[in-house]
Amino acid sequence: MKNLKIEVKWAVYFALMSLVWMLLEKWSGLHGKYIDYHLYLTNLFAIPAILFMVLALKDKKRNYYRGNMSYKQGLISGVFLSLFIALLSPLTQWVTSYVITPEYFPNVIKRSVELGMFESTEAAEAQFNFKNYAVNSTIFAFVFGVVTTAVAMIFIRTKRRSV
Repeated sequence: MKNLKIEVKWAVYFALMSLVWMLLEKWSGLHGKYIDYHLYLTNLFAIPAILFMVLALKDKKRNYYRGNMSYKQGLISGVFLSLFIALLSPLTQWVTSYVITPEYFPNVIKRSVELGMFESTEAAEAQFNFKNYAVNSTIFAFVFGVVTTAVAMIFIRTKRRSV
């Protein structure tokens, strides 16, 4: 487990950053007054998410592989990092849904029905609930993390010099 210490550390950092992001969304009104903009602005979360993945991979390269990390080594590290982030996702979703912004689901359900995105409150409730968000965030965290790692490692890996 010692060889995964950096991945666990960055997964915890990622979870904390996710909670800070949710606080910022709530404080800016995206879970209430400006909920119509949430669908678009929440996607900006990709910026710090990618940044944290890149920083984690660079940390692994610098402090575990002593500056010499292959694409495969980075990809394996990123898969484990993504797995740990995914495992923390239900917890961060719970904190978001029940502690930070318990009004989000009722607000988004009401507004999505008003806008005609769903024909009924029941249909909206089937989409906007803790269980659905916990499952989706877990799957998305893993897939997005692996894809981000696959791309980032093209640039982070140690390139062999030709003589």
